[in-house]
Amino acid sequence: MAVPAHDERDYEFAKKHNLPMIQVLEGDISKEAMVEDAKHINSSFVNGLNIDEAKKLITNKLIELKKGNYTVHYKLRDWLFSRQRYWGEPIPMLIDGDNLIPLKEKELPLELPKLDKYAPSGTGESPLANAKDWLNVKLPNGKTAKRETNTMPQWAGSCWYYIRYIDPKNNKALADKVLLDHWLPVDLYIGGSEHAVLHLLYARFWHKFLHDINVVSCKEPFKKLFHQGMILGENGEKMSKSRGNVINPDDIINKYGADSLRLYEMFMGPLEASLPWSMQGLEGAKRFIERVFRLFTDENLLKKWSKENSHKLDYVYNFTVKKVTDDFKNLQFNTAISQMMIFINECYKADSLYEEYMINFLKMFSSICPFVGEELFEPFGEGHSIAYQLWPLFDASKIVLDEVEIALSVNGKLRATAKVKMDASEEELKEIALNNEIIKKNIQGKTIKKIIIVKKKIVNIVAI
Repeated sequence: MAVPAHDERDYEFAKKHNLPMIQVLEGDISKEAMVEDAKHINSSFVNGLNIDEAKKLITNKLIELKKGNYTVHYKLRDWLFSRQRYWGEPIPMLIDGDNLIPLKEKELPLELPKLDKYAPSGTGESPLANAKDWLNVKLPNGKTAKRETNTMPQWAGSCWYYIRYIDPKNNKALADKVLLDHWLPVDLYIGGSEHAVLHLLYARFWHKFLHDINVVSCKEPFKKLFHQGMILGENGEKMSKSRGNVINPDDIINKYGADSLRLYEMFMGPLEASLPWSMQGLEGAKRFIERVFRLFTDENLLKKWSKENSHKLDYVYNFTVKKVTDDFKNLQFNTAISQMMIFINECYKADSLYEEYMINFLKMFSSICPFVGEELFEPFGEGHSIAYQLWPLFDASKIVLDEVEIALSVNGKLRATAKVKMDASEEELKEIALNNEIIKKNIQGKTIKKIIIVKKKIVNIVAI
């Protein structure tokens, strides 16, 4: 333990009671314990070594003296695998006195019996204890054994569902080996931290067992884990009935629709953040959906639609496709939705809406709002669902701006803005700033000391 000089609690105790301390790590212990890694002192043959190096040498010395050895400690929690209820996978074991008899492979899968009543048995056992015909099994030696009446927990099924999804109707194996090799491991696992910690632990345990018996080829079940944040109550606290801050999704869907709920949840902040619920935010999500809906249904707005491209929306459309695509890949749904909103704002300002751009926008929008997206796509889909349409591509040449808006300031204070060419030289930028009418008024009668230029961003004139 290297105490008391290198343990905070024991150091305080030793100081209080004036106990002697032998320092074994380099550092200043005059005011507090030295607990960081450092070279050993006063430590015989490990002097000059860091902690990890010293541990190895000390252990090897103990082995040499036949007074110690290496060992590995696993911090595993006890997995309470049984449940006293009817629902759950039955455990395929027979109990014959003190003997446990596993079912033969040909006797699997063991299925639950059909029961009229699922009430507790009254003995502390699961309701299966009342299914006498299922419970009692005749052995080859004439004796009668009993089936295990406990069932597996819900974790049992969730430990390998991702494998079964790959080949759900296979009645000869867990899944086809060719399909398993093609699809596994899972690229991305998303879950709340409270659930994912246990599920991930159990799924990896299960997966590694299946790997050891050559059912799956990969050692790990998931390539990447992402913890989504929690939606808190409007008061910023975790939702719970006792706090009275629970939001019922059914009530929200009945009043606002499932798409409004989905959009708001994705827009309220980064996916990993825990954020408070807001009815105002939900109202805003619904209003945005209504704006999109009007662009595709309002007779006056439909008059702006054209099969010919006026090119006025080229930049914002192509930039939107690129940003939404990139943001989706990075699970940044809130910023993707924000860019969709920018695109829709520009559509309302424009006097011509290119049909191809509008339909491609709908494909992106429908990934967040599938119900509204499907309905709006119906006139264009020729009987096909929007869910199976190809994702839109962007034209990189269309997102290179010819001009950029820069700030014009005097003594650090913004006075005006100006649109300039992207490749404008410093001399050109200086001339634009000095010839701006607003800037002229602000520097009139003053002496220009210097002009600071940050290309594509700002021209700041220092004048006194």
